[in-house]
Amino acid sequence: MSAPLIVSIPHRLGRDEARRRIESGLARATASVPILKLDEQRWDGDRMMFRARALGQVAAGQVEVADDHVRVEVVLPWLLQKFAEVTQATIRQRGRLLLDKKP
Repeated sequence: MSAPLIVSIPHRLGRDEARRRIESGLARATASVPILKLDEQRWDGDRMMFRARALGQVAAGQVEVADDHVRVEVVLPWLLQKFAEVTQATIRQRGRLLLDKKP
């Protein structure tokens, strides 16, 4: 099994607003990336467990929402490990856009 890919995204929204934005933004994100399909999404408090499919491969992970940051951890199957750096940068970039506090 490969090591998990971990991204921490700071925010100043507070836990509730960050979670709300993640919930609403997740649907838009999967709709905008045609090769990505969310198979499962389950919240337990401020932690969301998920399973996603891309290129016929399944990745599993979790999103933890804290007062000042969001931590995304995902384990990629060996085929998707080739895209780990791109995946990590994309998660970080889209997460920052989603969690950026608007004036």
